[in-house]
Amino acid sequence: MDGSLDNTAASGARLSRDALLLRYRTVRAKTEALAAPISPEDQMLQSMPDASPTKWHRAHTTWFFETFLLTPHLAGYRVYDDRFGFLFNSYYEAVGPRHPRPQRGMISRPSCEEVGAYRAFVDAAMEELIQTARMDVLAATHAMLTLGLHHEQQHQELILMDILHAFSCNITKPRYGNGAAVMNAETTPLTWYAFDGGLAQIGTSAPDFAFDNERPRHRVFLEPYRLASRLVTNGEWRAFMADGGYRRPELWLADGWARAQDERWTAPLYWSGVENPGTLFTLNGVQPICDAAPVCHVSYYEADAYARWAGKRLPTEAEWEAAAQAQPIVGNFLDDDVLQSRAAVEGSLTQMFGDVWEWTQSAYSPYPGFRPFEGAAGEYNGKFMVNQMILRGGACVTPADHIRATYRNFFYPHMRWQFAGVRLADDAA
Repeated sequence: MDGSLDNTAASGARLSRDALLLRYRTVRAKTEALAAPISPEDQMLQSMPDASPTKWHRAHTTWFFETFLLTPHLAGYRVYDDRFGFLFNSYYEAVGPRHPRPQRGMISRPSCEEVGAYRAFVDAAMEELIQTARMDVLAATHAMLTLGLHHEQQHQELILMDILHAFSCNITKPRYGNGAAVMNAETTPLTWYAFDGGLAQIGTSAPDFAFDNERPRHRVFLEPYRLASRLVTNGEWRAFMADGGYRRPELWLADGWARAQDERWTAPLYWSGVENPGTLFTLNGVQPICDAAPVCHVSYYEADAYARWAGKRLPTEAEWEAAAQAQPIVGNFLDDDVLQSRAAVEGSLTQMFGDVWEWTQSAYSPYPGFRPFEGAAGEYNGKFMVNQMILRGGACVTPADHIRATYRNFFYPHMRWQFAGVRLADDAA
């Protein structure tokens, strides 16, 4: 399939104005609901260059609809504010210059209130577009509208990632949510599930929505392999720490060891203490560490070191997807409002979806036959296909209807603030 954004079937059902309008309203309202507990002062915070203020996320996702849908397709539309294109463009070089990413926390104006007005203005115009556009225009814009909604769902997860990091830098450790602590439980025994390997297919060529980096569906050859039945737990990570896991260079990739030493890693991000941490900081505030829950907020370097310590390895993304294709997409997602990982229940290949993103040993690179989206949307994924690693499966802050078995998330190997954990793999005996 080519790089056209029009990869969604233009059936009457999919182009139902009412269905599109409901979907648009639902996603946009969810963003505002996630931002509602965050005060205007907190919505200004940018705690590190990789994070962005909540206010910026709200404005940027609005700019996306204004730039890629309203301006080219709604007759007579005039942008809300000519300055916003510079302030809220993220990385679209083809669209124009932009405010430096590390300085997004300096954008004190527009205020949170005006960003809310901007969202309302664009929402009204989008509703007009959906309700009044000719069917051929609606068909032509449907794929970009769907991309915009999935883009906003990505930023919903980023809002929670970024505010957690910002609050962790505050000595008072403020809470975002009011969820109950994840109570300790019996750890589900770890078992292994074998796969024969051989010729498999991953990726998608289906007409339903998928990002360009998930395409096309293609063949891969897998050697026989095994996957752990569940994610690595906090208790198991404690054993790694107690055995000197953060002090043994032989377990680490050279870049990872250098990063761990420079940043003085001794435990996963947000764990308290050094020798025997008892609490961790979550969106629900400071909580006791649940030993049965999946470890979270570890980098690729840490995940790789743990796997080596355990005498195993991380799965490839092809191994993960081949196994996940037969699994239902159920798990602990944003919709459950738990906002942190929780212990596995017994079963085969549990926690494949939800709880934490799972690091793989696969570098982020294009599939054979990859074609980026056409136009400025082609900058969405393809230009980042270097020096990053793939994660799979979604997390407790991922909207459930946003995830797929083919979904490829990617982060730099040193990053820890995303909700990332570990599933072990092994070569079959």
